[in-house]
Amino acid sequence: MHLKKNLTHYLVEQQREHHVVTADVRLLIETVARACKAIGHAVSKGALGGVLGSLDSENVQGEVQKKLDVISNEILLEANEWGGNLAAMASEEMDTIHRIPSHYPKGKNLLLFDPLDGSSNIDVNVSIGTIFSVLQLPEEAHSRTIEEKDFMQPGVQQVAAGYAVYGPQTMLILTVGSGVVGFTLDRETGSWVLTHPAITIPEDTAEFAINMSNQRHWEAPISRYIDECLQGQDGPLGKNYNMRWIASMVADVHRILTRGGIFMYPRDHRESVRQGKLRLMYEANPMSFLVEQAGGAAVDGAQRILDIQPNALHQRVGVVLGSKNEVERVQRYHLEHSAS
Repeated sequence: MHLKKNLTHYLVEQQREHHVVTADVRLLIETVARACKAIGHAVSKGALGGVLGSLDSENVQGEVQKKLDVISNEILLEANEWGGNLAAMASEEMDTIHRIPSHYPKGKNLLLFDPLDGSSNIDVNVSIGTIFSVLQLPEEAHSRTIEEKDFMQPGVQQVAAGYAVYGPQTMLILTVGSGVVGFTLDRETGSWVLTHPAITIPEDTAEFAINMSNQRHWEAPISRYIDECLQGQDGPLGKNYNMRWIASMVADVHRILTRGGIFMYPRDHRESVRQGKLRLMYEANPMSFLVEQAGGAAVDGAQRILDIQPNALHQRVGVVLGSKNEVERVQRYHLEHSAS
């Protein structure tokens, strides 16, 4: 009987035949994938597991923490501490970096993650997910204590990125720099089965995702683009657009990777969103890596996201990503606005 390719098979192939992953990165991804299975199991129990609702605490972003935020963060920390593949980790839920304890072997990789993206949707049973990014430890840091500055690498230096989406099916979407693939969790065997061997985003789309309730705060280029979309077939874009908005970045980006579209969470004129809302290191960089590897584009407005030099662990950024031609149009509107 011919068995379907699973995650381990795929990663070993990428290591041996294509030389795009090292053995320790392969083991790291497998560990993250196991942790995502555990998180997915906790998410699926919902009220039965007593994991719904909020805690009386806030994360470093000033956001109220859900019980599952903290549980997911702990699962990822505990799973990845002892394997010897990492030097340190950073999470959206922690103030600063988490160094590998001294009694465990230290590896040459750095792991960043948003343990449970879209957690505002937990209690209403809408798809949520885990986002992760893998960087290599800078050479000069191998012989000293790991510091936050070692994580300050532009997204183009990521060696792997992906997300798990906990929906009707639990899926793992992954890139190691050679395209984007998708695995579906077989709940009977516990195996991540390769079900989407070559994910690509159509260059054109007629679907946009944005929170329209923020329209009054938008900068001019975003207002211009959305106004043109809403004019439909009789407007300058010459086609009718649909709008989608789930308010879970994983779910919105997963839809775009599945059938195309443009996702926008732009910076705007509000003080709290002047630099953007989404986190560069845990959300924008890994998602931009995936989108570009699938043939799409990702910008903060005018600049390619993967080229941005980070200056803070929890730095925020505007995000426009998805179908290439639409993203480039929005980028052009930003550049024209700046020039004028």
